[in-house]
Amino acid sequence: MKRKFLIWVFLLLSCWVQLKAQSGGNYIYNFLNLSYSSRIMGLGGSLISVHDDDPTIMLYNPSYLSERQHNAMSLNFTDYFTKSTAVAASYSYTFPKAGSFSFGIYGLNYGSFLGTDEMGNETGKFSAGDYALVVGWGRELSPNFSVGANLKTVFSFYDSYYSVGMVADLAGSYYNKDKQLSLTLMAKNIGSPIKSYAPGNYELVPFDLQFAISQRLKHIPIRYHISLHSLYRWNMSYVGRDNPFIPSDAITGEPQYPSKVAQFADNFFRHFIFGLEIEPIKYFSIQLAYNHNIHQEMKVVSRKSMAGFSYGFQLNIKGIRVGFSRLHYAVGATPNCFDFAINFDELAKNSKEKKSRKLERISTE
Repeated sequence: MKRKFLIWVFLLLSCWVQLKAQSGGNYIYNFLNLSYSSRIMGLGGSLISVHDDDPTIMLYNPSYLSERQHNAMSLNFTDYFTKSTAVAASYSYTFPKAGSFSFGIYGLNYGSFLGTDEMGNETGKFSAGDYALVVGWGRELSPNFSVGANLKTVFSFYDSYYSVGMVADLAGSYYNKDKQLSLTLMAKNIGSPIKSYAPGNYELVPFDLQFAISQRLKHIPIRYHISLHSLYRWNMSYVGRDNPFIPSDAITGEPQYPSKVAQFADNFFRHFIFGLEIEPIKYFSIQLAYNHNIHQEMKVVSRKSMAGFSYGFQLNIKGIRVGFSRLHYAVGATPNCFDFAINFDELAKNSKEKKSRKLERISTE
């Protein structure tokens, strides 16, 4: 019990230090907040709390990294906006005494660009990209509690400018098998650059404090997901004169601000992502979700929009998983996410069982 208490104290102190260091300003390494898993993207693109053997999410919730993902590999490809493509690869291995580890890389390649000087003269092509090398660790402290951490080395380059950083995720989870209830609290992206883009500059990384809950319903094949993000700050919206979404009075031209109740409700729900995972058959699942913050940030006033909605599916047959999902950011901006994962131990086990059944059938003939 003392050990568990110290771990949670360390997690909360780490969050507090990060909050004190980030009172405002813009962030670098924002690619760390993108989703590189079709299941996560289909469920809104943020932290999910699921206690199962899915290798495609092992890089994102290290507290549920365990022997369930032992000897498993996952590959991901996402076509983001214009020529930007995201890729991810990960592998997990469990050591009996040290715990479970994941090793991976993910990032975003923005493609090549034509450079020009201030007079418009071409200076040649250049490329840009952001990547992270990840080492994760997870361990079950008891049947109900588990902890984990990700250590990420970040490499970012834009033409001749580049930056290197070190960030970490710390997570703790609770799982109740009888109620099929799962909870996770995670402090994400704790750290800073160790080499800035320009000498003398200090940039902030996109820290976040997240909480997720999921529960599989008892009598129907549905799991609900509720994810909360940006818990370290309340105000996520902007209400001002230069906000294009604020209507104006037709006579006076003065902005007509929403009521305090409407502003409170909007801010409150911007922290939430609501998702459903439907399993009509054993090997197939469908993901549906709504992200209110994305909807409010990316909606088009003059027309109805699917911004903030996401959906996908995952097929899992005998140790092989294939997944696909889409998340609507804006009109014409809907990335497609593809996953392929394989658990080599489970595949070998299924093959051995199939061979054993075949030999048994031959012996009885």
